[in-house]
Amino acid sequence: MRLTVAILALSVVSVGIVSCQTDYTQLPTFSAERKLLQVVVEVPAGTNHAQRYDVAHKSFVPVRRAGLDHIVEFLPCPGNQGFVAGTRLASTGAPLQALILAETQPQGTVVEVLPIGLLTLDDNGVLEQVVVAVPARPSQQILPGVTSWKALLKQYPSARDMVEQWFLHQGRLGEIRLVGWKDEKAADQQVHLAMK
Repeated sequence: MRLTVAILALSVVSVGIVSCQTDYTQLPTFSAERKLLQVVVEVPAGTNHAQRYDVAHKSFVPVRRAGLDHIVEFLPCPGNQGFVAGTRLASTGAPLQALILAETQPQGTVVEVLPIGLLTLDDNGVLEQVVVAVPARPSQQILPGVTSWKALLKQYPSARDMVEQWFLHQGRLGEIRLVGWKDEKAADQQVHLAMK
């Protein structure tokens, strides 16, 4: 009897904890106050451990491959990788990916951003887009004056190569290919196409 009561109490506590956690799927794509794009951080800058938001459990979990946690075999993530709030891609049902070029932010942080580019990749025949962005708040920006694709290429041309290499190394050799880059207007269009 005691064991049954203890298990029931633990179940109630567990359900309570899950229901109190943030449901990132319910966040709007744009912030209410400033109408800026919102990105949820899954993989903080400076780590190689692939993570994703698990909708069912409302928590961040390791990406698993062949039964093991996926660790990207490359330099650490050059930004904060995550997803654009309130989006879902028709092709995969997953949210639109994003990379924020900024200092490391804790997992689960929601950052208001300015899109500056759109990276398109071919992952085993599936096209994937990644919105590349910078924080909207000047105090969080590490690339002064960069608010467009043109400005990034002019002031920090090697940043493009670093971002490409990070994503190309997320799969096995040759598994992910670069399709191309587009500017902030294309990124904005992709966001609007992916909005729920």
